[in-house]
Amino acid sequence: MDEGFIEQMGERIAYVRTAGTGPGVVFLGGFMSDMTGTKATALEAACRAAGRPFLRFDYRGHGQSSGRFVDGTIGAWADDAILALDRLTSGPQILVGSSMGGWLMLLAALARPGRVAGLVGLAAAPDFTEDLMWNEFPEPVRRTLLRDGVWNEPSEYGDEPYPITLRLIEEGRRHLVLRDTLPIACPLRLIHGLQDRDVPWQVSQRLLEHIDATDAALTLVKEGDHRLSRPPDLARLVDTVTALADQAAAELAEAGQPPDGPGAGSVAAIADSPSR
Repeated sequence: MDEGFIEQMGERIAYVRTAGTGPGVVFLGGFMSDMTGTKATALEAACRAAGRPFLRFDYRGHGQSSGRFVDGTIGAWADDAILALDRLTSGPQILVGSSMGGWLMLLAALARPGRVAGLVGLAAAPDFTEDLMWNEFPEPVRRTLLRDGVWNEPSEYGDEPYPITLRLIEEGRRHLVLRDTLPIACPLRLIHGLQDRDVPWQVSQRLLEHIDATDAALTLVKEGDHRLSRPPDLARLVDTVTALADQAAAELAEAGQPPDGPGAGSVAAIADSPSR
């Protein structure tokens, strides 16, 4: 295992990486979360036990990375994910996105289709800044955003409110993915709790309907909430990611390609590739 920072344009992105063989796994966290959460660490332990590469990291303004959360946007955080994919992994990867990470994994797959062998979304929240924020905000909140540029949304997950900026919402409109067919063909697995009060399970259903991929499935968890962090939720996550990574490895073997993918080289060989 190694950990450290990658730098680009003055920002430092913190990461923890586990070495291994075969298609790797990259975890993309949620809005105002960090890479030390239970889902990320549970996946890391499973990948280490299986000898599979694993990467977790913090977007700018999150966790140990530089920057202020209030300055973040969907595009900037997507760039962080693509940067991590480019500089810290090689060969095909399974991207696992939780909540906002489920949106960012789609943007990464669109930007790097040849690097993404599969997608796993947990309470995936594509287009949430428009559909679950702006469109749902009452008029007084909209007026506050238009007047002040920021509104502090109370959080049930901690004492600190979420600073929602007008820039976050306006910039997010450049990255909406559920307005048209989504040209992503790799396998997709979605898991969503029916008790999710933050992101309705119908969002995952919409994603399933919009994506081009034919190997796509949605699992609904009757007692699951937004976090999906109970022991059975974590076991389901590990099983889903393991099956998808094994499927990708089998397809590589059938094609006569090495387990790390065609032409996969060292991380150093791709360290200087552009993020987007």
